[in-house]
Amino acid sequence: MSNSDATSSASPVVGIGLMLLATLFMSVNNAILKWMTAGYPAGEILFIRGVFIFLPIAYFVWRAGGVKSLRMASLSGHAVRGLLVVASALCYVNGLRYVPLADATAISFTGPLFVALLAIFFLGESVGWRRWSAIIVGFLGVVIIIRPTGDVMRYAVLLPLISAFFAAVRDVMTRRMTERETSNSILMSTSVLVVLAGLVTVPFGWKMPVASDVAIMAVAGVLNGFGHLCMIESFRAAEAGLVSPFKYSGILWAVGLGYLLWAELPDIWVVTGSVIVVASGLYILHRALVVQRARSSS
Repeated sequence: MSNSDATSSASPVVGIGLMLLATLFMSVNNAILKWMTAGYPAGEILFIRGVFIFLPIAYFVWRAGGVKSLRMASLSGHAVRGLLVVASALCYVNGLRYVPLADATAISFTGPLFVALLAIFFLGESVGWRRWSAIIVGFLGVVIIIRPTGDVMRYAVLLPLISAFFAAVRDVMTRRMTERETSNSILMSTSVLVVLAGLVTVPFGWKMPVASDVAIMAVAGVLNGFGHLCMIESFRAAEAGLVSPFKYSGILWAVGLGYLLWAELPDIWVVTGSVIVVASGLYILHRALVVQRARSSS
């Protein structure tokens, strides 16, 4: 086998491995956030974690050739995207205070459903009846997970759902921004805004953190940063259609971490709803790839 053949055959394996690693890093990050919500306000957690995200960002900038990779073409675009990330993060972290990790993770997988819906109106993408059906079925899966009842605490599940919506708007914005902006500039501006937003919450109640908790939140920040790096490198190593489905391995990591740390196991409603949401997301991805190939061949 030639070197080129070896490289081409190894790339999909590398891509899948990096995506699995990315979801593991981000799942551990989410578990740490949930652990910290027992003792600290969401804004404080985001601030401390955000400070340490700059460590992996510094590595990304160095790899990209220095500060020139931080140039920004549209400050307003960066500001709006950053505020969307702040809103999404605050909703998600506050949701983790009340919602099992696996439930919150499953609901976060509604992101592709929201993106497909938003792309119709904001990106002018055409969506056929198959993808419309998948979107509707996917949201029915969310209803099964949430299963509205009279229990007020159960409605905390809506926070991860709102977080997923803000994240979807962010992703739609990112599609446009990447035409003119570098990945490093987007990541840096967003991180700065998250840290500043966390700092603004000081008057609303902060608790002096102990050194061990700061260290744990620092680990979350570094893992979150390198999780994004692994995901980027995953798409560089292999086709998006191959590695994207492995994002859903996050539900397995979440179930494992939830059981290990809090003895939480998802009930039959959450499992059923999660399967429907994931299946809908995978079908939307499949249809998008089919349409893309048809346009490429025409």
